[in-house]
Amino acid sequence: MNETRLKTSHPSSSLIHRLPAMLKLTLAVTIVLWAAMWPMTFAPWLALPAGIVLVASLIARVPAGYILKRLLWLEPIVLGTALLSVLHGGPYRWLGFVILVSRSTIALLTMMVLSYTTSISDLLGVLRWFRVPSLLITTIALAYRYIFVLADESLRMRRARASRTLVPRGGGRRWQWRIISGLIGRLFVRASERADRIYAAMCARGWR
Repeated sequence: MNETRLKTSHPSSSLIHRLPAMLKLTLAVTIVLWAAMWPMTFAPWLALPAGIVLVASLIARVPAGYILKRLLWLEPIVLGTALLSVLHGGPYRWLGFVILVSRSTIALLTMMVLSYTTSISDLLGVLRWFRVPSLLITTIALAYRYIFVLADESLRMRRARASRTLVPRGGGRRWQWRIISGLIGRLFVRASERADRIYAAMCARGWR
């Protein structure tokens, strides 16, 4: 599979794509820290890092669907975490909620633009330059590869279920959730077994 080559499929067709990975990672971390540590009394200035990320995404031609799809998955976690500031109380709890959501969203958008414009191999190369422990770098690389192991096993299981399963009369949402929960359990078992086989094959070929 092309995805397992630790490269993004996006062509280096924009200025943002062609920037050095170290520069992009440094700028991304700076923006995230800027958004996270900016004082609440100067909250309107958060529009500046947000604008920088927006301009970068436009220059890099990041598809809106790419961003919206990931925000739909990640934003509920952000909202759930921000609600804790409301439950904590205080006269400015709703202001704190809005600021926390804004900060987290800016950080998410920054990482999305970075991941879209920079290959994982380039990012790992930057981490090596910063002397990040090699074990951590190897773990990140293998985790990235095993994402596609999960996706491949999931696709196989969905095809098998679609070809063998008949929907019972009266089977509604409860029946569908029962099937899905069973598939999730078997997916992790099969993916774990396949990961063990891949690991054994790598060790047999001299990987340490």
